[in-house]
Amino acid sequence: MSVWKLVKLNFGRSPAHFGEVGIGMEETSDRVRSDALFSAWVSIYARLFGKEPVEELLQQFPTKDKPQLAPPFRISSTFVYREVDGGDRTIYYLPRPLKFPTNYPDDDLAFFKTYKKLNYLPLEVWQRWYQGEGFQESDTQELIAETKGNSQGDLKTLGTFDYKKAFKIDKVPKIAVDRVTRATNLYHTGFVQFAWEKEKAGLYFLLQLSPEGEKLADKLQAALKLLGEEGIGGERSSGAGRFEVNWSDLPEIWKQIVDFKNGKYHSIVSLFWDSEIKADCLKNASYEIQERGGWIAESQLRRKMVRMFAEGSVFLSSPQGMLADVTPQEFEKLKKHKIYRSGISLSLPIKAKE
Repeated sequence: MSVWKLVKLNFGRSPAHFGEVGIGMEETSDRVRSDALFSAWVSIYARLFGKEPVEELLQQFPTKDKPQLAPPFRISSTFVYREVDGGDRTIYYLPRPLKFPTNYPDDDLAFFKTYKKLNYLPLEVWQRWYQGEGFQESDTQELIAETKGNSQGDLKTLGTFDYKKAFKIDKVPKIAVDRVTRATNLYHTGFVQFAWEKEKAGLYFLLQLSPEGEKLADKLQAALKLLGEEGIGGERSSGAGRFEVNWSDLPEIWKQIVDFKNGKYHSIVSLFWDSEIKADCLKNASYEIQERGGWIAESQLRRKMVRMFAEGSVFLSSPQGMLADVTPQEFEKLKKHKIYRSGISLSLPIKAKE
């Protein structure tokens, strides 16, 4: 039986730069996806415990050559949380599944644009729409009111329209100096700053440990703490991306969500990749594709590009996923270690409109 943990990352006053394929240095994402978190975590695990322990760890994960393996742990991507009401209440945002909730009306012209902008839902709203009573007439009326700019109902109270209050994104000027000519070049880098004063905010993720993974929990926690001290994302040499870790058991509402038994579908809260996607997997599925690339930390080489299913994608069965080998040919010629991206999936059971 697996054990779930809720892990919060508190960035305090530390800004962060989370790069994405195609957005350039001037932009930044507001969160870290599961493959990037996995890579950073495993890399720091290797530094902390050595080459052999990390190789033993990676050998437990399914790959194209060993698809039958059960991973010791699964992680979601990180998502935004906000502490409100003086810290008495925490709003956890989850990606909105790419299927409509049950009872969603066919005639949604009056509010569809507002609905579509809700890429992330507060946990209570997500649970009600996708595991509870579904979409209600009151939701219709409030979304219409929000479209007109004057909503006052439960959706607003629960923080449905306040996602961007958790952070702000700024562009900071930087100067690059050529090592040979000493010529300078001005450029800008995007940073995300999470709220740290009155209503604090940060990122969180879900961790599912198998019985074997439970044995690694202390080591994983130690590695994550060290990662927080060194920082995650880009511009770490400037002090960006540093965080404190809060590692805890699931609160009751989260237990209800992960243990939900009446869901026909599964909505992924991580990226998902498999070496072979069978037709049955895509039957009645709703999904988006995300390109993943990036640089290898210890070299000036790019990883191979890989396409993954994005968070919020919905499938009839719970997708499992595996590690993708993204080692570039130049890196292989140097006879160095393999480079992997995690496509190990984590999903939550849901109901949805047929």
